[in-house]
Amino acid sequence: MLIRRLHSSIQSFGKIVPSNLKGKKKSSQEWLTRQLNDPYVERAKIMNYRCRSAFKLLEIDQKYSLIKPGFTVVDCGAAPGSWSQVAVKHSNADGSKQGMPKGMVIGIDLLQIYPIEHATLFGNMDFTKPENQDKIRAQLGERRIDCILSDMAPNATGVRYLDQENIITLCYSVLRFAILMSSPNASLLMKVWDNAEVSVLEKNIQKYYTHVKRIKPSASRSDSAENFLLARGFVGIER
Repeated sequence: MLIRRLHSSIQSFGKIVPSNLKGKKKSSQEWLTRQLNDPYVERAKIMNYRCRSAFKLLEIDQKYSLIKPGFTVVDCGAAPGSWSQVAVKHSNADGSKQGMPKGMVIGIDLLQIYPIEHATLFGNMDFTKPENQDKIRAQLGERRIDCILSDMAPNATGVRYLDQENIITLCYSVLRFAILMSSPNASLLMKVWDNAEVSVLEKNIQKYYTHVKRIKPSASRSDSAENFLLARGFVGIER
């Protein structure tokens, strides 16, 4: 219902043209204009989410029920923290749903992440480094992961094929970790950019999950090459 109400409210927004763009680069002008006219940006402020990307996860979770009370969630590429904020609430890591099991949320990012109550965050850490994955394992203890999220993306180089190769490399690092650490029937959600290798990645994921599909939530900008691969029903290495 939340997502439906948001979609209907979008129609009421008129385009805002900022008046303080003099002297700014064209790219900066375009970014500022887009931000001012993006209803998800304003909605994120109202609902106290750190950025608009929260609504991507909210929409996906509303449709597919990825995160439930008691779930253990690992958020890769967590900064600034909006997905971890959603995960804390939906997994009941904050204990707000009395009588329901409490979950655990762990976030990691190359950037610093300001603290989020009831989440364990590893800032300034590269997820792809084995020693940092070991830190996540140590934090998990005996727990297995019920849902792995990845909104990771490499810094753009401006070279299309290289950028595409880099994000696919990140995806495989998440997939390897998921195969080793997921609980039975766990889910995996990862960001990709449209390119020929995504289909190959999708087929590889299908070896370990019963359902895999490519999705693009409404909060993902229409002019973006961004998509998400959603895998559900982790079955492990042997099928």
